[in-house]
Amino acid sequence: MLQHLCSCLLLLTSAAAGGVIAAEPVATTRVAFDREGITATQVEGLADVAAARRITADDPVRIASISKLVTAIGVMRLVEAGKLDLDADVSELLGFRLRNPAHLDTPITLRLLLSHRSSLTDAAGYYAVPLDGKVQDILDDPRAWDTAHAPGTFFRYTNLNFPLVAAVMEKATGERFDLLMDRLVLKPLHVEACFNWASCDDATAARAVVQYDAERKPVRDDHHGRRPDCPVNTARDGSCDLSQWRAGANGSLFSPQGGLRISANGLAKVGRLLLGDGEVDGVRLLKPESVQTLLQPVWTYAPGNGLTAEEDASSQAERGATCRYGLATQTLATPRDGCRDDPFGDGIARVGHSGSAYGVLSGLWVDRKAGTGVTYFATGLPDAEPGKHSAFAAIEEELALGK
Repeated sequence: MLQHLCSCLLLLTSAAAGGVIAAEPVATTRVAFDREGITATQVEGLADVAAARRITADDPVRIASISKLVTAIGVMRLVEAGKLDLDADVSELLGFRLRNPAHLDTPITLRLLLSHRSSLTDAAGYYAVPLDGKVQDILDDPRAWDTAHAPGTFFRYTNLNFPLVAAVMEKATGERFDLLMDRLVLKPLHVEACFNWASCDDATAARAVVQYDAERKPVRDDHHGRRPDCPVNTARDGSCDLSQWRAGANGSLFSPQGGLRISANGLAKVGRLLLGDGEVDGVRLLKPESVQTLLQPVWTYAPGNGLTAEEDASSQAERGATCRYGLATQTLATPRDGCRDDPFGDGIARVGHSGSAYGVLSGLWVDRKAGTGVTYFATGLPDAEPGKHSAFAAIEEELALGK
């Protein structure tokens, strides 16, 4: 590991001096686990290049779209509590009529939002809403809608679905999304994590994993060991007063689609929760039937019924990467033409979620039959080498197998 770290530092030094850009990740972390606990840990590289701080499995990283799975766990807790209904028209809670302008008679539900079958797109944006703005304004842009397909008829991976999910959660409870997720999921699991830093303590924020572009310049979470000055998008006047928050107005504020900061060890706890049918280390968070609802695919690719790769520019997924999807969960190894969704290469139908944003590639996958799982991430790879046998990147194939 030390030899690898030294070579990584030499490559980074060369890149900073204007030499050839390294193809190596800045850091990689892999944690394998079973129902009882962690079984193996591999860490290499640096959490923060400028500080020469080595990565550990307890360092929180912006885990990208695995955030959606954790958000969905929070949704299911509210469903079990009778606060939310997966199949109710979300317009009633949002306080405005959410409709595809070409399909005005078709209600949009939480089940459709969570499974990316809402007919929304990311073409009008989804994350750059200011602190004092409203997600509803995005929906007024015609580009936000796939008018060719009615809700429920077509799969299109769309980040915008999740700010709406967060808004529904806030409206149902009156609680700010990040604090709600802390109460519903993170604290009960005894995981130090947060959505967009506001609810993390100082010690956790000080261990942030910095994210880098192709030139190894920081692009996210370069906090120099401190809490960020503003954990969210500022208001239009540049201020950052979180007392401006209003329930349900701006569900994008704490990035439910990708802004979870969590360590590999923390993600392993989430994976063990799925292996345990909603229970981990004596804590029951969900009923087994709720876990089944999350994981059961509601969409399986067939020609003409959806897209198998994310359209957002920040994603590195290639066509064939997503072929089965439940409620914020992917199922791998789909035996169907056009599907290349098996980074493990063994044909096992693992469940979980992948992530890709700001140079980070991540995955959380569990084999429920075998009772085993793995979570991993790599940083500093905005243009990762393609995989050899799947639509995932080569580094993901290597980390999936622990090579």
